[in-house]
Amino acid sequence: MLPFVLASVLIASALGCGSPPIQPLTTRVVNGVDAIPHSWPWQISLQYLRNSEWRHTCGGSLIATNWVMTAAHCINQQNTYRVYVGKYNLVEEEAGSMAMTPEKIIVHEKWNPIFVAFGFDIALIKLTEHVTLSDSVQLGCLPLAGTILPNNYPCYITGWGRTSTGGPIADKLQQALMPVVDHATCSKPDWWGALLKDTLLCAGGDGIVAGCNGDSGGPLNCKNAEGLWEVHGIASFVSGLGCNYEKKPTVFTRVSAYNDWIDQVMINN
Repeated sequence: MLPFVLASVLIASALGCGSPPIQPLTTRVVNGVDAIPHSWPWQISLQYLRNSEWRHTCGGSLIATNWVMTAAHCINQQNTYRVYVGKYNLVEEEAGSMAMTPEKIIVHEKWNPIFVAFGFDIALIKLTEHVTLSDSVQLGCLPLAGTILPNNYPCYITGWGRTSTGGPIADKLQQALMPVVDHATCSKPDWWGALLKDTLLCAGGDGIVAGCNGDSGGPLNCKNAEGLWEVHGIASFVSGLGCNYEKKPTVFTRVSAYNDWIDQVMINN
């Protein structure tokens, strides 16, 4: 009898992941642009209920038909949440999109909201039912455990975050090219400094392109050698000086540091 092993990487691969039926635009744009509708079909909108109205708060990635990965700092246990899959325009009704109810939300047990830079900014949301995969709803691939991308590796941030520091939330899903900044560079004194943990991943830092409020929890998408998109990062934090401050790249939870935790949560829940 074969041992029962639930590997997050294998689950998504078995169901097919990281190959969107509608291909994204991957020209080397400088600023964020509207994504091609549904070209990042694992992207979800995490929304919370306030004054009888649902409001977008964070992004996330569909990594199994009933599991979503997002950031721990996106979760407030006092709030009521829903997960919107297949979404492109937040202010329009869209065929193929669906609001899903969480069954449970598991925040990493070592997450400390007072010390965001310590890492562990990851949470998983189990849905009450499985989603049906379609052209607009697909799974994101997870990278192999321990994968480290080289400096300047081309990746794309996606989300509905503010289009500038203090600016409005985007209606349409945005994407922007954000090359990886390796740990050796990002931990330099004039960048994020020596306190930057190696479980974090930096991208951007040119003073032009960055994640911002509302992008939190969403993916940093990087194409692997086989041509599949992998979610290498979960948007975690930016500089208090501004979203797009030079030499202060957007910092992501490095997903490949948490494969074991992801697997254990999915096995136990």
